[in-house]
Amino acid sequence: MNISRRTVGDVCVLDIDGPITLGPDSAEKLGSTVQGAVAGGESRILLNLAGVAYVDSAGLGELVGAFQAVKKSGGTLKLTGVTKKLMDLLVITKLASAFEMFDTEAAAVASYGA
Repeated sequence: MNISRRTVGDVCVLDIDGPITLGPDSAEKLGSTVQGAVAGGESRILLNLAGVAYVDSAGLGELVGAFQAVKKSGGTLKLTGVTKKLMDLLVITKLASAFEMFDTEAAAVASYGA
């Protein structure tokens, strides 16, 4: 899994490419990247999941952990590019209501008021 970081307005966008699965090069990498952004003062974080074809239970756990870490720091984490497969998984696990999700990056960034 690869994660690239960029800024759009005052929103930190993390573009994720590849499956989010158990292991240091995937789910754990997502968690540490989000933690690093929070530690660096980012409070508006957008995960672009358009490049994510598969998420396992460890990946779901890291998404929830990332959401909680950002919220605990007073920030907001939102999602864009959620595939149908991932959306189905979030609905089945009753996690869909935990995340603010947007069809486009532009809509997600605008929702922050950036």
